[in-house]
Amino acid sequence: MPKRVRIAVFPVAGLGTRFLPATKAMPKEMLPVVDRPLIQYAVDEAKEAGIEHFVFVTGRNKGVIEDHFDRQFELESNLKIKGKLEALQSLQADLPKPGQTSFTRQQEPLGLGHAVWCARDIVGNEPFALLLPDMLFKSERGVLAQMIDAYENTGNNIIAVEETDPEGISSYGVVGRGEGPDTGFEITEMVEKPKREDAPSNLIISGRYILQPEIFDLIEQQATGAGGEIQITDAMQTLMKSQNFTGVKYNGRAFDCGSKVGFLTANIVFALDRDDISKDFMKELQTFATESQKSS
Repeated sequence: MPKRVRIAVFPVAGLGTRFLPATKAMPKEMLPVVDRPLIQYAVDEAKEAGIEHFVFVTGRNKGVIEDHFDRQFELESNLKIKGKLEALQSLQADLPKPGQTSFTRQQEPLGLGHAVWCARDIVGNEPFALLLPDMLFKSERGVLAQMIDAYENTGNNIIAVEETDPEGISSYGVVGRGEGPDTGFEITEMVEKPKREDAPSNLIISGRYILQPEIFDLIEQQATGAGGEIQITDAMQTLMKSQNFTGVKYNGRAFDCGSKVGFLTANIVFALDRDDISKDFMKELQTFATESQKSS
């Protein structure tokens, strides 16, 4: 039986330049999809999968993320006085328990691999989950929970993947597929941003990983890669020489909320799934579509 995955790492030190000026003073991870910030969705996914400790790799001007996962006694008192008990209970349910969160700094923007390495002393000698908050998933069962199933069956490093249009494959990390079902197949190779003709498949890495702690030493020894940054894919390629990697083609839909189109699409899809607002929101969308057709 493999050692249980208890810890999740969330890299949240990025500057979010694609969403300026909104992210000038607010972390991109706090941008709301309907009424919940992106980072909350990632933490909720980790909770569902049984994660017990949440490690945030932050940077300058990210203190609001730490505040978000802390109690606000004035707000709670105000909600209680006004009888807004449902909102109060929702806030309290979102909070990790005391001692379940850790925050560490990535002082320089040296890439995803470096951000993961910054969490090494907190994670220690344990397998850990890595969740990129920019990637938001809509699925009946969380993507990380689906990955935990594969991990418990194999004890391997696990990567979530999805199919993509070969035309845009050069923008992603791509895996080669070996034997096994969608719920857990052998990964034969990994290529970062290959040309279409060089891609080993149309399966791209989707921002969710379960990794063994040996990755930390490899990152420390890793030379800088694309963009002068320390890439996590380079370290995983090295780790593949001594450990197995398993791919999980998850059930669900991904939204790349690091892009404006992905973020706006996620807001629409998640809003239409809400019983409290979907009917009125759909009416507004239909009105807008009708008016747009008349004016075109």
